[in-house]
Amino acid sequence: MVYIRDLALPDFPLLLAPMEDVSDPPFRAVCKANGADLMYTEFISSEGLIRDAAKSRKKLDVFDYERPIGIQLFGSDVETMGECARISTLAGPDLIDINYGCPVKQVACRGAGAALLRDIPKMVDMTSAVVKATHLPVTVKTRLGWDDSTLNVEEVAERLQDVGIEALTVHGRTRVQMYKGDADWRLIAKIKENPRIRIPIFGNGDIDSPQKAVEYKNRYGVDGVMIGRASIGYPWIFREVKHFVATGELLAPPTVEERVAMCRMHFEKSIEWKGPRVGIFEMRRHYAQYFRGLEGAKQWRMRLVETDSVEEVLSILEEIAAAEPMMVG
Repeated sequence: MVYIRDLALPDFPLLLAPMEDVSDPPFRAVCKANGADLMYTEFISSEGLIRDAAKSRKKLDVFDYERPIGIQLFGSDVETMGECARISTLAGPDLIDINYGCPVKQVACRGAGAALLRDIPKMVDMTSAVVKATHLPVTVKTRLGWDDSTLNVEEVAERLQDVGIEALTVHGRTRVQMYKGDADWRLIAKIKENPRIRIPIFGNGDIDSPQKAVEYKNRYGVDGVMIGRASIGYPWIFREVKHFVATGELLAPPTVEERVAMCRMHFEKSIEWKGPRVGIFEMRRHYAQYFRGLEGAKQWRMRLVETDSVEEVLSILEEIAAAEPMMVG
């Protein structure tokens, strides 16, 4: 078992990465159904939460079926982050996570996310404030550093552990890299090998197959891996990794029937949580991934994105299942 304080996870747990505009409750539901062990909300702006912004408040929604679940926060002000940790605790998650890794300009250029990698003392103060503001375990997600000249994640790991974090996830790129190039996990391995480090260390970046998950597990010694982009439209990645870890064998890819059933579950959860108008609109970004490689996928997708009717979406999904199109790629 892997423990985040008293939160028990299975050996080599699989974490769903927090992804803005992706990892909402409907998406988390399909990932949980396929074996994700720990999931996080989309990151929530501390400033938005303090202002009581509707979008930020909505992201606090967590449900029993997705536990264990962490609420992830980002911000640039120490006191505000502490207050938001208190607010988030009332929503009843299993832990609070701090985002020190987001590289996008709208976040980093405002002094939040990966920007804190250029101000370690402030990062330490902010983390301490969050730890003191909640009775829940606090975890952190970060990157290797701001750029290749500031690869300071080993120092970050020690100092944040010293102020009370109880797990650390490291994305194997710098902020300057964004999502380009290959993730480098060598520093993640060095953190894990550090005798001072007692908390679980999870690796993130480029895990897109069961084989790679096991290869990185063995090569870098991490306690678990976090999967992000590879799960979009393909939540089966979690069950496939688990099966390969347990047996050394690859599972067959999902059938057309399974693809349709999971897409339908995602769609119905989206309608339930967001309402028909927004639910239909925001599902459109997922269809291409769910049906990628199926014969006639483009035509199916075009029909799905052009309709504004719940009934028609469900009808088209039934058509796809009945047609049983072949995999062509």
